[in-house]
Amino acid sequence: MATSAKTSKDSKLKSVSNSAAKPTVEEMKKLFRDMLMIRRFEEKSGQLYGMGLIGGFCHLYIGQEAVVTGIQSMQEPQDTVITAYRDHGHMLACKMDPKGVMAELTGRRGGYSRGKGGSMHMFSKEANFFGGHGIVGASSSLGTGLAFAHKYKGDNGVAVAYMGDGSSNQGQFYEAMNMAALWKLPVLYIIENNKYGMGTSISRHAAGDLYRRGEAYGIPGEQVDGMDVLAVQSAARQALDHIRSGNGPYLLEMMTYRYRGHSMSDPGKYRSKEEVEKFKTESDPIERIRKLLEAEGVTEDDLKPIEKEIKDIVNEAAQFAQESPEPDVSELWTDVLVEVKD
Repeated sequence: MATSAKTSKDSKLKSVSNSAAKPTVEEMKKLFRDMLMIRRFEEKSGQLYGMGLIGGFCHLYIGQEAVVTGIQSMQEPQDTVITAYRDHGHMLACKMDPKGVMAELTGRRGGYSRGKGGSMHMFSKEANFFGGHGIVGASSSLGTGLAFAHKYKGDNGVAVAYMGDGSSNQGQFYEAMNMAALWKLPVLYIIENNKYGMGTSISRHAAGDLYRRGEAYGIPGEQVDGMDVLAVQSAARQALDHIRSGNGPYLLEMMTYRYRGHSMSDPGKYRSKEEVEKFKTESDPIERIRKLLEAEGVTEDDLKPIEKEIKDIVNEAAQFAQESPEPDVSELWTDVLVEVKD
C-alpha cells in the first residue's frame, strides 16, 4: 500500500501507485533469487564478523532486502546509485561481484576498495555504484550531485539516493532537495525507514511523516510497504517514470525493518524479541514472494536449485575473502588524490 503526499492534510491519503501488470513467474523467481542472495550474503558476513575475520563496523541489511531489490529491478543501466553505510545489499543489487564485496569486508586486496575501505566504503564506477557513506545524510547531497551530472550529460539517467530514517533529519537533505527542485534534477530519494535511527525509535526522533518532507519544495512523495517487493516495484516504476519525464525529484519512504542491530556491535536492547519475531513471521519479504510463487504452482523442489546456487556463490565468496592477501603497507599512500589530466 502506498500513500501520496499530494492530498491535503484533512483528506484520507490515497494510493497513487500505478497498477502495473503482475510479474511473470520467472520475474518473481528472479526477485526471490536476488533477495535471497542478499540475505545469505549478510548472514555469512555476520558469521565472519563473529569469527573475527571482519573488523570495524558492519551494518547488515537482513530484513530490508525488498527495498533495493524492487527499486533496482526498475532502473535503467545508466542510472547511478549511492547509499549510506548499510550498503552490502545495494552493491549486490547493482550486480557487483560477491567475491569483491566480501573481500573488502575482510580488508583484503581483492576487495572493491583494495581492502582499505571495509564495510562502509566501497565503490564501483563500472557498476554505477557511487559508494556507501559513513557521514549521516551524505548520500542525499552527493546523490543530488550525481543527478546534476545526469542532467548535464543528457543521458536520461536517474540518481537513486538511499538514506535511513535518521538521515532524513539532516540539514543537508533539505538543502539538497531545494536545489534538486529548483533545477528539476533527476534524483529519486529513498528513505529506508526501518523504525530506528541507530537505537532511537522513529517516534522519538522524527516528527510527522517522512514521505512528506519534500512538500515544501513541491517534491511528490509516497509511503510504501518496503517489505513487499511488488509494492516497491510499482512505486519505483511510477517514481522513475515521473523523474525521467523531466518533472524533477521524487521521494519514496520505504516502511521496512531490520532484524539485526544497527551494527554487529549493537545488542538491540531497545526493542523486544517479540517485536522482531512479529516482523519475521508476518512480514518477511522473502517468505512473501515464496508464497506468491507457491500460489503460481512453484514448489519447494523448484526453488531448491536457486537456494543451492546462492549458497555456493556465498561460500565461494567467503573462501575468496579469506584467501585473498592483505594490502601491502605501501597502499597507505595510494588513492589519496586523483590525478587530473588535461
